[in-house]
Amino acid sequence: MTDCISLTRDNILLSRPTNDGLKGVEAAETFIRASLSDSSRKAYRADLSHFAAWGGDLPATPAMVARYLAEHADSLAPASLARRVATLSKVHAANDWPNPSQSEMVRATMRGIKRLKGTAQDQAKPLLREDLFLILDAMGDDPRALRDRALLLIGWAGGFRCSELTGLDLADVEEVREGLTLHLRRSKTDQAGQGRKIGIPLGRTRHCPVAALHAWRGVLALSDGPIFRPVDRHGNALTSRLRGDAVSTILRSRLTATGIVPEGYSGHSLRAGLATSAIKAGVPTYKVRAQTGHASDAMLSRYVRDGEMFEGNAAGALL
Repeated sequence: MTDCISLTRDNILLSRPTNDGLKGVEAAETFIRASLSDSSRKAYRADLSHFAAWGGDLPATPAMVARYLAEHADSLAPASLARRVATLSKVHAANDWPNPSQSEMVRATMRGIKRLKGTAQDQAKPLLREDLFLILDAMGDDPRALRDRALLLIGWAGGFRCSELTGLDLADVEEVREGLTLHLRRSKTDQAGQGRKIGIPLGRTRHCPVAALHAWRGVLALSDGPIFRPVDRHGNALTSRLRGDAVSTILRSRLTATGIVPEGYSGHSLRAGLATSAIKAGVPTYKVRAQTGHASDAMLSRYVRDGEMFEGNAAGALL
């Protein structure tokens, strides 16, 4: 691994020439780094560090990768191993090395692991509409509660990922007759930064996301900077941006205060809750995808299964 640029230095692995081609490769590295999100680079670095700590070397052979997978089959989930295979594939492809991840030995090893260990992954429980309302009904009107109400309602109504939700700025909010248009500048599936617009309609119930955000903006009394920020113990909104993982913490805290066991819920429960609740209400999948940004119905399939689980249920017609 000494003849290549390591991902531990925020670069994707590329062979570095020792002649006049150095400048061109450095320019290419800049664009390759820009093609990856910060989270992807962090994941690649972690995967390669784990592989190297085990004793792996680059370029790797199919036998080496297969042995690495076999020795970690009991300690890592199949999904985690598959990600490591993908990382190694990316590194080898970037360097034009023979790709061990595409070999039948590695593929067969992964198939065997999946067959013996299973591939089911833990999924966040969807926060359904009824439970969301229970949480909101139990909240007060102090500054932190106003922030949390806006956070939960906007996150749920927009079907946002945590990073998308906490990445919103006040300048991204546009008031329209029907409610709000939120300008999402960048997301997990939009690394090119093309952006998209998400409509947040005026609510028809006691819990209106537009009114909730308006109330929180009244506390901030600002026109720029992040929308969702930490609130200190005196009720003062700070200038920094709320971290993405704080969404899970806030949701679980509010669930506990409502008397709902928080186990299984996370920040993703807002996005999953909108999708599942919308499917249950008969909203067409293309409309759900327009709100959540899912690329296809296949990506929505698990929400469709959950939402329609009791629709025309065979046992329901018999018992």
